[in-house]
Amino acid sequence: MRILITGGAGFIGSNFVRHTLQNHPEDGMVVLDALTYAGNLENLAQDIRENPDFQFFHGNILDEQLVAELMRNVDSVVHFAAETHVDRSIREAGTFLKTDIWGTFVLLEAARREGIGRFVHISTDEVYGEAVDRPSVEGDDLRPKSPYAASKAGADRLAWSYWATYGFPVTISRCSNNYGPCQYPEKLIPLFVTNALEDKPLPVYGHGRNTRDWIYVLDHCNAIDLLLRSDGAKVDGEVFNVSAECEKSVLEITDVILDVLGKPKSLIRHVEDRPGHVTRHAVDPGRIKRTLGWEPLYEFEENIEATIDWYRKNETWWRNVKEKQAAYQDWIRQHYGED
Repeated sequence: MRILITGGAGFIGSNFVRHTLQNHPEDGMVVLDALTYAGNLENLAQDIRENPDFQFFHGNILDEQLVAELMRNVDSVVHFAAETHVDRSIREAGTFLKTDIWGTFVLLEAARREGIGRFVHISTDEVYGEAVDRPSVEGDDLRPKSPYAASKAGADRLAWSYWATYGFPVTISRCSNNYGPCQYPEKLIPLFVTNALEDKPLPVYGHGRNTRDWIYVLDHCNAIDLLLRSDGAKVDGEVFNVSAECEKSVLEITDVILDVLGKPKSLIRHVEDRPGHVTRHAVDPGRIKRTLGWEPLYEFEENIEATIDWYRKNETWWRNVKEKQAAYQDWIRQHYGED
């Protein structure tokens, strides 16, 4: 199989590249990444970039000519590329709509024309909005509460429409919050770990009791791999929630990080809540378990410690972002008023 992986230099994408090379060394991979602030070639180690079955293209999914050229040489697509941060979407909604919806359209159109055999669209649990009295299931209404979530919901439904209209083999995953190595340090866990390592405040929105459904990134990669390689009769035109069913509040995550690093609770700093902050995200993974036999393999307690340890051991990686990247420093100043 020859796979086009969009956003393959980002957090989940780079972990999926590594997962595929390790588990399917016979596959060829073409990575397309715009290398915006969250894309990082350091996530694709030198040994990966020198692999003869790996090709990297620096470019944007909005570039119709480039996308069309790449589609001619692959037979499947895994589409990670997106603007992904809720906070940024509140300030820059137009960028999210352009990349997440129009960019997905460019990919779908090119893939349809070339007769691509499987298109896995990476959506998110954010599209559901609040999980009020139970975890969200695939048939629930989509009620996104941020421009980011709305842009992902639009891309999600656009992808599905290509199945409904053209019979194009699209499969959609809606995964809960990922954690693991190589995550850009504006997101909760890497931000709090790296701040704690520097003895800087950990900015908790509001009361900090908002909960998320956490999954180790390699469990998500396993699920995507299964969706990519399963019988089309089981997955084409289908949506699958992916979750380890591990709900933790922001304060619970914060306490774990401080405890593992031996840092004081006095580093916690409550800040003004974000607009439209979702109280609870959680999804029910029953469909992917029943249909494909997928199960999460990584326990939270063990792998959150391994994740924290990764950031502790890879200080150069995150300092290159936090100390040398103007986009990161601007974001910190805009949201927390500090460097």
